[in-house]
Amino acid sequence: MHLSSDIGVWIGAFLTLGIFSFLYKDNPVYKFCEHLFVGISAGYYVVLTMISSVYPNMIQPLFTNFSHERNFLLVIPLVLGIMLFSRFFPRGDWLSRWPIAFILGVYPALRITGFAQGDLVEQVHGTILPLWVPGDTGTTINNWLLVGGLVTTLIFFFFSKEHKGALGGSAKVGIYFLMISFGASYGYTVMARVSLLIGRVMFLLDDWLGILRF
Repeated sequence: MHLSSDIGVWIGAFLTLGIFSFLYKDNPVYKFCEHLFVGISAGYYVVLTMISSVYPNMIQPLFTNFSHERNFLLVIPLVLGIMLFSRFFPRGDWLSRWPIAFILGVYPALRITGFAQGDLVEQVHGTILPLWVPGDTGTTINNWLLVGGLVTTLIFFFFSKEHKGALGGSAKVGIYFLMISFGASYGYTVMARVSLLIGRVMFLLDDWLGILRF
């Protein structure tokens, strides 16, 4: 065993064990590590947003070339952003409703077009496949499964008609495709979390305790 002499490694090991202590029960050490993680993450993303978005897109243009017509319009988002902080003052918190309403109105409208292009259109395009590929049996079977799974799953969510007969049988097949999809998605999520766990255990055993070093 070769214990690390790096103070950063010891801090990381303490925080890792503090989070793992929740496996026993909720305790003050876990709460401290949790709050520290949330606070540092929030602070990091605030600074990252300021450096990568707010400063180059609003602050810098306003103070470098304010006379330009386009830069002059940046005063509007600046004022709306300042109005958001009125939430901290009980008498003036109503001012924050204007920028919040603006965000809730504009942001979804912008995101809908992005999601429609990136998700809906691409998914529809991805299902327009040839059902017969000469000389490639594997691709042909895969295309049939993909198109069949898509059609039967859509039938399962078709509630305008009672699921009986052929429609009911197709809906049951759609259920199987849904369960397989959910199972694969859950399995992938578990694998990702196990991978993170292995990384932290390796950190404790190797970087901190030096047990795995030869």
